[in-house]
Amino acid sequence: MNGMTLLDLVDGSVRKHPRKAMIEADGAIWSYGDVARASHRAAHLLESHGVAAGACVAVMSYNTPEFIVAMIAIWRRGAVLVPVNHKLVAAECRYIFDHCNAALILVADGLETVAAAAGHGAPILSLGRIGLHDIGVDDADHSNPGDHAAPPMTADHPAQILYTSGTTGRPKGCVHSHRAIRNTAMLSAIAFSMTPAERTLIAMPIWHAAPLNNFCIATLFVGGTIVLLRDYHPQVFVRSLQDDRISLYFGAPVSFSLPLALPGGLADYDFSSVRALVYGGGPIGAALSRQLADAYRTDRFFQVYGMTETGPGGTLLYPHEQQAKAGSIGRTSQPGTEMRVVRDDGADAIPGEVGEIWLRSESLMLGYRDDPAATAAAIVAGWYRTGDLARVDADGYLFIVDRLKDMIITGGENVYSREVEDALQEIDGVADCAVIGVPHESWGESVVAVLVPATGATLHHEAVRDALRDRLAAYKIPRRFIEAQALPRTPTGKVMKPALRQMFAETGPPPIPTPRSGES
Repeated sequence: MNGMTLLDLVDGSVRKHPRKAMIEADGAIWSYGDVARASHRAAHLLESHGVAAGACVAVMSYNTPEFIVAMIAIWRRGAVLVPVNHKLVAAECRYIFDHCNAALILVADGLETVAAAAGHGAPILSLGRIGLHDIGVDDADHSNPGDHAAPPMTADHPAQILYTSGTTGRPKGCVHSHRAIRNTAMLSAIAFSMTPAERTLIAMPIWHAAPLNNFCIATLFVGGTIVLLRDYHPQVFVRSLQDDRISLYFGAPVSFSLPLALPGGLADYDFSSVRALVYGGGPIGAALSRQLADAYRTDRFFQVYGMTETGPGGTLLYPHEQQAKAGSIGRTSQPGTEMRVVRDDGADAIPGEVGEIWLRSESLMLGYRDDPAATAAAIVAGWYRTGDLARVDADGYLFIVDRLKDMIITGGENVYSREVEDALQEIDGVADCAVIGVPHESWGESVVAVLVPATGATLHHEAVRDALRDRLAAYKIPRRFIEAQALPRTPTGKVMKPALRQMFAETGPPPIPTPRSGES
């Protein structure tokens, strides 16, 4: 087991369950054997496009079967999977393609224009070319020349680069080895008691660390079935829970709360197959927790806290703790993960104190791609410094109180305020700005920008929002703009964001306008 790669893991499940359903999507079913054959053909296709061992292949996709085939095919080539957020605009894609030096870019239908506009220079190939929909059909693009012989590869070779916002505002590439992701999957399977009977719903974007590594790959690890929704929609989500007899689902808190507003509610749905509903990316308060338990008629809610850099792996808040410790990320780390809460002086925080959360696990990344300084700052003697500050209560439960990294999490999406501020500073009439997250019951946090207009300038907020559309993904664009004569600053000139957050905490957050279509 110690030397097994992810390819060994997948092929092991194929040998055990060749005729069992691996993927279900849009009413179609593909067995483990089907997907294995398609991945061999896709590996030959990647080879014909010059993808060599160790090369990076960017995959920009919705939740489709082709993403999973591409992932396995990339590993058959000994190459590195680079999932790309399909919501990004061309400039954001260009940075990732350039930074990882992508040898090939695989895109889902409808995303070719954005990928081409990025102007990276690598070949762009439609994911349809590796298709599952025509297994057994021999043509020029989908011939079946036999199994692809994978190049020599060990568990310590890079398997995946996940891009996450960092301290500079630019995304950082978290390089994960086969060993790290394998451990992430294995530890998730243990934490949630996964079995070959598992029917795991993937409705959150599959290019996110948790849906991909903790749930999709973990399901492959145990030989379960992955049910894919191309995109999340409240009505489609609850229908899938019922009609597809889902047993396990992970999503952002908002993915559970949005269906509560559906006409007729959820009373007529049958959720009896569900044994675990897992949420992450933000806490759920006691009132909403009770409401969700009533609506879904189950108390089997789990909260997970973790970081892309750690697999993700972190802490768990178990079902029996949801009410009494609502808002907490839990008291103990997940199986196979160690945790400390570290004070400024390096000592462990005790109840009543605040410290930074440190995590250690064999699911930890190898480091940030081409950024040894950031890697050295983040990993200290094998411990990953999360940058999240937590208060330890009298019972040892952790409550996040602030983020050293100043990250905003809205609807499960990470938004780095510095990146939004940099984009705002490019707009005429903006003299100064600060971007913060304010509490939002459904979305966790909502992005708010505090703007200082230039002397004599008039800022039209809708025009500011429009100016950001070519610079930022829609979910990063502030939902509300507030104007101020000046920003509160420390004597050294740093914006006092805690003071801004406290101002909203005392007066209540501003109303959040309904986003336009496509801006969820």
